[in-house]
Amino acid sequence: MAGTCRIVVMASGNGSNFQSVTDAVDSGGIPQSKIVRLFVNRKTAYAATRAEKVGIPSTYFNLLSGGFQAKGEKDSENLKQARAKYDAALADKVLQEEPDLIVCAGWMHVFSASFLQPLAGKEVPIINLHPALPGKYDGANAVENAFRDFQAGKLANNRTGIMIHYVIEEVDRGEPILTKEVECREGDTLHQLEERIHAHEHELIVDAIAKVVPEILAKKTAPTESGG
Repeated sequence: MAGTCRIVVMASGNGSNFQSVTDAVDSGGIPQSKIVRLFVNRKTAYAATRAEKVGIPSTYFNLLSGGFQAKGEKDSENLKQARAKYDAALADKVLQEEPDLIVCAGWMHVFSASFLQPLAGKEVPIINLHPALPGKYDGANAVENAFRDFQAGKLANNRTGIMIHYVIEEVDRGEPILTKEVECREGDTLHQLEERIHAHEHELIVDAIAKVVPEILAKKTAPTESGG
């Protein structure tokens, strides 16, 4: 199997998962791959500094500073239209990198169809890390919500977890690639649970990418069937 998987990473914060991915690409833990660009949507995202240190180009592209949404806008229809226009422009920028895979590593923005459909049209898969098990605690504050249920004695088997999944329009409902259960322990603080989850995130995101890359390359390099 020949070729290189061109990866675009998207992050909003510290970028520790992004760092794990770059390290794994460099070491060969993620085979036959190259990170071609990092996108951040927060100006203070330290992920961009991490990218600069290892020579990976980065782009800051934000809903407000990009002029798509007025600061303080509250009208629901205007917000929806702004998000759609931003997502379409973001998709265009991402596709300019000719990616084979998009990795959301702490990307704090829910994609609309305006982003997802252009990527699907080019058959570029998008994967995301979510700190919960499939079907549990969709959306924001997943760890906090699991911890709250644990304290109330409502968390099944006293376990939450992490999943890497394909991104679809339904938030955090795409097909799981890999999952990892994480135990909630008596006496845990929220911070302790978060730290335990973060430690496993770094491993799981690398393992998931390493799993899908050979599948992407096999499809990318497969001979095109000719019609009879």
